[in-house]
Amino acid sequence: MKRAENSDRNTIVDILVKSFADNKSVNYIIKQDHKRDLRLRRLMEYSHDVCKLFGDVFISDDKAGCALIVKPDMKKTSLSSVLLDAKFVVGCLGLSNLKKAMSREAKIKSQHPEGYLYYLWFIGVDPDKQHKGIGSQLLNEVIAEGRKESRTICLETSTQKNIPWYQSFGFKIYNEMDFGYKLFCLKKE
Repeated sequence: MKRAENSDRNTIVDILVKSFADNKSVNYIIKQDHKRDLRLRRLMEYSHDVCKLFGDVFISDDKAGCALIVKPDMKKTSLSSVLLDAKFVVGCLGLSNLKKAMSREAKIKSQHPEGYLYYLWFIGVDPDKQHKGIGSQLLNEVIAEGRKESRTICLETSTQKNIPWYQSFGFKIYNEMDFGYKLFCLKKE
C-alpha cells in the first residue's frame, strides 16, 4: 500500500464506483435519476478530494484496491472545501436530497467516538480482483497507520456480509442506525 498520488485519482474513483454501485448507504445519498451513474462518480471524486485535503488516500501496490480516510479534527473551512461542497451538492446530491443527507450525516457524526478519529470513509477493491487478500492487506495497513497516530479507527457499513470481516480485524459494533436500511457503526480502539 502507498499514499496515492494525484495521478491515481481516476483509478481510485473507478474502483470505488464499481465497488459501491449497489451500496444502500451510497444510494440513499445520491439522487436516483437518469444521471445516477454520473452522480455516483461525482460522489467518489468528492470523497477522494476531501480525503486528500483532510486525511489520507491509499492505493494498493497493484492498484486494485484503495482506502479513503478522513481525520475530522483536520477539517477546516477554506475556499477549496466550500467549492468542493458546493460542487458535491449540485453535481451529486441535488438540492432535493440536501436536507436528507445533512440530517443523516449529523446523526452519524453524533455517534462517533470521542477523541481523535481515523475515519475509514471508503475501502474498496475492484470486484474482478476481490477475495484475493487485497482488501485485508489494505485494512491491516490502515489499522497500522491509525495506531501510529494514536487514533480510534471507525467506520460505518450498510453491507451486513462485511461485518464479520471487519470483526475479524478487531472492530466492534458500537451502534446501529435505521435510515430505511441498517447502518452499522464499528470502531477499533
